[in-house]
Amino acid sequence: MPRDTTAPLAPSTIALLTVPPLLWAGNAVVGRMAAAWIPPITFNLLRWLIAFALLVPLAHWVLHPGSPMWRQWRRFAVLGLFAVAGYNMLQYLALHTSTPLNVTLVASSMPVWMMLVGRLFFAAPVQPQQLAGAVLSLGGVLVVLSQGQWTNLLKLQFVPGDAWMLAAAFTWACYSWLLTRRAESPEIRNDWAAFLLAQTTFGLISAAALAGGEWIWLTTATPADMPTRIHWSWALAAVLLFVAVGPSVIAYRCWGAGVQRAGPTVAGFFTNLTPLFAAVMSTLLLGETPQAYHALAFGLIVAGIAVSSRRG
Repeated sequence: MPRDTTAPLAPSTIALLTVPPLLWAGNAVVGRMAAAWIPPITFNLLRWLIAFALLVPLAHWVLHPGSPMWRQWRRFAVLGLFAVAGYNMLQYLALHTSTPLNVTLVASSMPVWMMLVGRLFFAAPVQPQQLAGAVLSLGGVLVVLSQGQWTNLLKLQFVPGDAWMLAAAFTWACYSWLLTRRAESPEIRNDWAAFLLAQTTFGLISAAALAGGEWIWLTTATPADMPTRIHWSWALAAVLLFVAVGPSVIAYRCWGAGVQRAGPTVAGFFTNLTPLFAAVMSTLLLGETPQAYHALAFGLIVAGIAVSSRRG
């Protein structure tokens, strides 16, 4: 069973749970760039096709006819639907009408969804320190969004894409809690590449079906907020390679291991680092230097993580 706010976090666990928000912040930034070049669901499909090709040499045995993956296909089909097809598709849909900062803001509701899903479906108690940690971490997110000036929050504008990201946050919370149920064979569970490849294999089926629906829809509709075909370029190829290697393979590897160590609720607080990283990346891309409010936000978010992981 995972530890969930019952023991201090080890440095290695903190590192595992910090890498995914960093890579996901980059995913939001480059995903917004790619929004003008490729339809969102197709983008998600190509991302995971590349990730699949990268994982096969590492765990090809899981695809063999005698692999336990085929006996447990329902388990991996559900995980793949939530993580490979569902969450990522919803995020790229969100980035077509919303900004990376707004998307990561909505994603900062993750700790709330983690607590809610855990309480309703997994009988996980909600501890007072978790609620206190949520307040501190969300306070850090607001500092980033306001750039240290609370009046700037009044200038934020929310669009339909934010609703897509809200659904994505709920989907990711469900996926993270499902990871705590060790319903797969030990040989797959103990091999991170095999575990991710099994999810990707069945997730690609769902992603391909959704992409097919997108192609049919784009032939009959002319949406103003997304391209109706792929605009190939070296920039798009570089973006696809990055999201396949970083936010897919590396981030999912670290997240799965971190959730097993810390539990979904505590892990959920680390997702609040994503908007901070996204803001810093945007600042660096614009050639501006980090501001004092970044340090304040970082302190609040880290404090939220520390408080949420204390013994009750």
